[in-house]
Parts: sequence; C-alpha cells; structure tokens
Amino acid sequence: MVQNMFRTGFVVRAAHTGLTWVITITLFLHDTGETFLTAMWPSQEQVWGPLISSIVLDQEEPEPSHQHVFSEGQPMRAKHCKTCGRCVRRFDHHCPWMENCVGEWNHRWFVVYLLVQLLALLWALHIALSGLSPSDTWQQWLWVNGFLLAALAVVGVFSVVVGLLLGCHLYLVSINSTTWEFMSHHRIQYLKNCREEDSPFDRGVFCNLWDFFCTCRTVMWEQVYQRNTADPV
Repeated sequence: MVQNMFRTGFVVRAAHTGLTWVITITLFLHDTGETFLTAMWPSQEQVWGPLISSIVLDQEEPEPSHQHVFSEGQPMRAKHCKTCGRCVRRFDHHCPWMENCVGEWNHRWFVVYLLVQLLALLWALHIALSGLSPSDTWQQWLWVNGFLLAALAVVGVFSVVVGLLLGCHLYLVSINSTTWEFMSHHRIQYLKNCREEDSPFDRGVFCNLWDFFCTCRTVMWEQVYQRNTADPV
C-alpha cells in the first residue's frame, strides 16, 4: 500500500497540487509593482527634459476620482487598474482568476503558473488516453469509454486554451511587450511611431527573456525608451 502511494503518478499529482497552490497564493498576494509611492521615482521632467511633451501616455480618459494617479511622476508603461484601484508598473492585464493585476513584479510568476497548468493538463491527457479500453464493436467502445472521452474533450479544450495563452505571453516577453501595449498599441502615445509588431523596449530575444525570468530589479523604462529611440549621431 505504501509503495503504491508513492508511485510516479502520485508524486506527479502531489507535486502539481503543491506547485499550483504555492504559485496561486503567490499571484494572489504578490506585489504587482504599484506606483503609489511616486516620490521614490524621478519626475518625467527630470528624465525627459524637453522631450516630455511627446512621451506622455495617451490613455483612456480617467475617472475624476482617479485623476491623481496620472501624475507627472507616473512611470512609463504603468497603467491604472479600475478593478484594483491602483496604478501598476509595466501593466500587463488584470487576471480575474487571481483577483489581482499582472505587472512588473509578478508577471514571471503568472507565466510559470501557465506552464505548470499546461504540463498538468498534458499529463491528464496522457492518463485519459492510456485508460481507453478496446471493445469488439464501435457502440460498445463508446459505452465503455464514454466518461474518458468526455474528459479528453474537456481537458483537450483547456490544454489548447492554456497553451495558446502561454505561447502569447512568451511571444510578448520575447519582444519586451505587454498584453495592454499589444492590444492598445494605437492609443498609447509612445508606441504610435512604432509598428504593431515592434517594441521600443526590445533588446533582443535572449536579453528580453533573461531580464524577464532572471532579473529581479525595477527598470526605469523612460531611460530604456530614450536610449533605444535616440537618433544615431
């Protein structure tokens, strides 16, 4: 009995459950990179000087109660989330599953979460496929394996959805862009001079992936933008 409990299948399920709970709690509670302490950051005049007028975000008209959020000290790539009621650095999107925003300081955890879920779904597909039983007739086969076929259909749909979502996020990470910037490209002033598939913050695939997964620091995106878009002498 003890040996059966610690077979590979049990270990995989236990590991998946543990990882899922750890990452879910991390995403639920983790700081997203709010910018409510704007005094910590230099104002845009200090960073941009005479260029500030051309780099102001062209965002949706904020509600009067949130106008204080869009101050001169708001960092580039930040966005106010009406659901959370706060301004998030390098805003990607608000995740209703986690009831939290995905931003600069927890985006990598969200990508890892998607990867863990995809691996678990693929494992479930493998288990369901291996459980199909042969039968003499087509009708009998459907009757015997009906539950597993339904499970395969549901897990297959979720696998495709999670796989596409993970692929989209990895693509955006590889070009140093976000979901918000990709979807609202035409409304953001600092992106209007770029093609939709380009990002002014792109440093190459390897550097982008390294910075995203292996670097734990706050980036001054104004300086990155100015350096990458400066006219060559």
